[in-house]
Amino acid sequence: MSVAYAALRELLLDYGRRWPAEREVVSHFLSLLDDPADPFVRERLAGHFTGGAWLVSADGLRTLLTHHRKLDRWLQLGGHADGDTDMAAVALKEAEEESGLTDLSVEGGIFDLDRHWIPERRDVPGHWHYDVRYVVRANGSEDYVVGDESLDLAWREIAPIATDTDESLGRMARKWLRRSAA
Repeated sequence: MSVAYAALRELLLDYGRRWPAEREVVSHFLSLLDDPADPFVRERLAGHFTGGAWLVSADGLRTLLTHHRKLDRWLQLGGHADGDTDMAAVALKEAEEESGLTDLSVEGGIFDLDRHWIPERRDVPGHWHYDVRYVVRANGSEDYVVGDESLDLAWREIAPIATDTDESLGRMARKWLRRSAA
């Protein structure tokens, strides 16, 4: 097992210890990591790792969300690993590319895990995304640029998202609010 795989394994195990109710989710991620087919490339159509960014404002009260062009939903920023095994670096790169922000930093270990189905689109069959999410903080200007992958971007107050009907966004908002209160 490579050093990078071992490092991600330890981060996933640590996440499972911090969030015991999510151990089943962690087991899916560990199984993907153990699969002989490279789980870090999008060509692995049974499922692959993606990096997500819970991009928060400097004051920690807002998060930057994208109105995703392909999925037509408001989501956190993020994207494919494309062979990179450092999921924190993937989350940071995707946050920079999708927001146009430059003074960003990753905080802490894995913030959230989410395994979700991506529906078939044109010549790409439906498949699983195993999204490894990190807190990314905006340290400078918060003036974003809407890129090709988004219909729009918006800074949203985090507290109202905690009751959002989107299970994934709501879970991340609740985790963030608990973390901020601690």
